[in-house]
Parts: sequence; C-alpha cells; structure tokens
Amino acid sequence: MKNILFVASEVVPFIKTGGLADVVGSLPKCFDKEQYDVRVILPKYMCMPEEWKSKMNYLTHFYMDLAWRSQYVGVLEMKYEGIQFYFIDNEYYFSGPKPYGNIYQDIEKFAFFSKAALSALPVIGFRPDIIHCNDWQTGLIPVFLKDKFHEGEFFRNIKSIMTIHNLKFQGVWDMKTVKDITGLPDYYFTPDKLEAYGDANYLKGGIVYADWVTTVSRTYAEEIKTPFYGEGLDGLMRARSNNLTGIVNGIDYTEYDPNTDTLIAKNYNARNFRKEKIKNKRELQKELNLEQNDSKFMIGIVSRLTDQKGFDLIAYMMDELCQLDLQIVVLGTGEDRYENMFRHFAWKYQGKVSANIYYSNALSHKIYAACDAFLMPSLFEPCGLSQLMALRYGTVPIVRETGGLKDTVEPYNEYESTGTGFSFANYNAHEMLYTIKYAMDVYYNRRREWNKLIDRGMAADFSWEKSAKEYAKLYDQLLGW
Repeated sequence: MKNILFVASEVVPFIKTGGLADVVGSLPKCFDKEQYDVRVILPKYMCMPEEWKSKMNYLTHFYMDLAWRSQYVGVLEMKYEGIQFYFIDNEYYFSGPKPYGNIYQDIEKFAFFSKAALSALPVIGFRPDIIHCNDWQTGLIPVFLKDKFHEGEFFRNIKSIMTIHNLKFQGVWDMKTVKDITGLPDYYFTPDKLEAYGDANYLKGGIVYADWVTTVSRTYAEEIKTPFYGEGLDGLMRARSNNLTGIVNGIDYTEYDPNTDTLIAKNYNARNFRKEKIKNKRELQKELNLEQNDSKFMIGIVSRLTDQKGFDLIAYMMDELCQLDLQIVVLGTGEDRYENMFRHFAWKYQGKVSANIYYSNALSHKIYAACDAFLMPSLFEPCGLSQLMALRYGTVPIVRETGGLKDTVEPYNEYESTGTGFSFANYNAHEMLYTIKYAMDVYYNRRREWNKLIDRGMAADFSWEKSAKEYAKLYDQLLGW
C-alpha cells in the first residue's frame, strides 16, 4: 500500500475560490483504493459553511514553534466520499470572511499551515510515502522536508511533488520577513534556492526542493520554459525540465453529465442530442430574453472576466461580432472594464447579447447545455476546465492554441473530417473573429459536419479517472515500484 498525502489551501466541497479546489476535491477519489491510501489536509477556515464544520471531529492539538512564535495547532478530521480529510485549526490565522486576504498575512498564514501540516503527521500516525503539494501556498513543504524535518526518522525518505496550477501566483514577499516567519537559516535564501529578484519566493522554493514537479497540461509544461509564459521562473523550469511532467486535469463526469444533469431544462446524450439539445437553447433564450430562434448560432462564455482570459480580444471585436447572425451569452465577474463592456453591448443589442455579471453554478450548466459554441480566447491557460465541460455537453469549443486548450481541443479539419473544435494560434483579435466566422459557416452550411464535431467531442474522455492513472504512474516511478 502506498500512502499519498495531498496538501492544498482549498478543496471542494469545503472551500473554493478557483480550479485548484476542484482538482484536489476530485482527484484523490479516483485512485485504486487497494493500492493507494490517499488523504487530504487543508486549513479549517472560519468562513467554511457550517454544514461542514459541524461534521468535523476533533482529533488532537499541540503547540508548534514557528521561528520565535509558539502557535496552537488543532487537528480535526472527517471522512467524505471515502476519503480521509484532515483540517488544521488555528483561529488567529484562519479567521476572516475568505480564505485569502492580504499577501503579507497570507505569507505568514501559509508558512504556518505548511509547517503545521508536516508537524501533525506523526501525531495523527499517518506517514505518507509522497506528499503532493499544490501551488505556492504549500511551496514551503518541500523546503521544510529537506530542513528541520529531515533529521527525524519519521520524515526520512518522504518524497514530495509540487504541482503548479498557475505559475502567475508565486507567494513573493521580502526576504527579511520570510526569514523571520519561517525560521529558515540564511543558507536557503540564495538565487539557487528561495531567493528570486531580491525577494523570497515560496513557489520557487517548492520547485527547487520537490522531488518532482507537475503542471496541469503538457503544453503548459513546455510553455513555462519560455520567457513569455515563465513569469520570471523560466530558467528554473528549464533547469528542472527532466523532472517536469504535464498531466491534464479532468472534470467530474457524474456532476457534468447532460444525460443526468438536474440543472438543465432537458437531458440528452450522445445518441439523441440532435433532437433534444435544442430544447435547452429554447429555454435559455426564453429565460434571458433573447430572440426566440432555434437556428441562431449561440456562443457561450463562462469565465472570470480578466485579461488572462482574452477579453481584450473580445472587447476589440465586440461591435463587429454583434453584426453577425449570432447570439452571445456571458456569465462571470472580473475587471470593471469588461463587466461594463458586456453590460453596454447587452443594452445596445437587446435580444442578441445577454450579460450575466455574477456567478451561478446553475446558469453555467444551462449555458453549457444550450449553446452551439463556447468561446475561450485565452492569453494563457494552464489547463482550463470550461472547454472540457463544453465538449461533454456537445457545445463546440472555439479556443486559442495555448496550454491545456491546445492539448484538449483538436482543431477541425474539413478535409479529413476530424477534430472536436476550432482554434487559432496567434493572440490576435482578427484571427479570433475569422475562426468564429469559420465555425459559423460550418454550423449554418454544413450541418452534418457540425454534428460530427459534436459526436467526437462527446466521445472524448477527460474524466478524472484518466488523469489519476497518469499520476499513479508518476507516484510508482518516484517510489521505484
């Protein structure tokens, strides 16, 4: 039996701000229970819903040194969907209305969490063979493992994996403060270790000290070795390229299943979508006061409205897009200029554009089910989950070829009748517009080809089971099995 411990700052269903929570909530369930004992450790935030907090059982507590401070560490636990979860409790660090606050507070908070997660292991009697760390919040764990914890018998030979979900966020703060918080000796604060551009960098420490580094798609693993995508760490990513693997995220195929989804108007599957999918479009047009028209090409967008997601391209082309024979449905929040841009066009083109500037899980499912195409023109996209949901619901993705989008959406080839979506290579607004027009042409004039695109998309497998097999291979390789 191999023992695996996932450590993360957020996990579905307990707390979520982004895709990281989905990954750590879904992936551990998919390993073969005969071979892997997979457990998860996360902070117990005060802002977690009461329904979860009330189900946690108190396990133990102790006091731990964090440099010159002595801090309380409470450990609670619960079993959920067959997985053992542990929660690190400390009201000083984990109070507040949301999991992340000011970076200077987070820097200390996650230094505490990283050390507490390791310190709790001998107390709860679980010795992992591999500690699987996620993003900068856990970047100090591989460092601590090689430092103080290395001296104890219990921690000897524990391997660590660092998964980068988005290289943009690194946990950077000034060196003096980080030395004071972590109690790590000066030895660690050099350019080949934790120091980067004069500051201390948690994620860099994790990448340097982990036994293996993974990220969430094959293409992103290549991209981050270049200056454009490397966020200042491209040199380090090249140096670690022999121990770097890209494994595409999955989605939960029970939650995202058009055949059983209770949030959509009409269930359908790969066999009957030609007749049944359209009923979802009719309902959504009615609900959002769009022109009632079965044949209108409907494009969906469900996203954070930020530069990273390519909204400057959309803003540049929005007037021109609205001249075309289509409807656009947007759901999400983000930067003011994009929120207001969509509100403006929804006012200017009533019946054609629907701007829903909030977040709703139910509406997102309806959009995946109702739309003909799904637009994701991202500047960079480590993995991206929306395009996987779109494929699952028979909604054809239109994406830019970057990161996980390039790995998961196969571009349509009209000569060989292959592909699952449409894509463009350069970050260019006219190229995006051309690709949308090309997709519309296939939709309006070659309907059988369009339906075959949907067939292939719905047949693709991007379930977590598939990703888990690749992680399992990696674990076995690291442990020499």
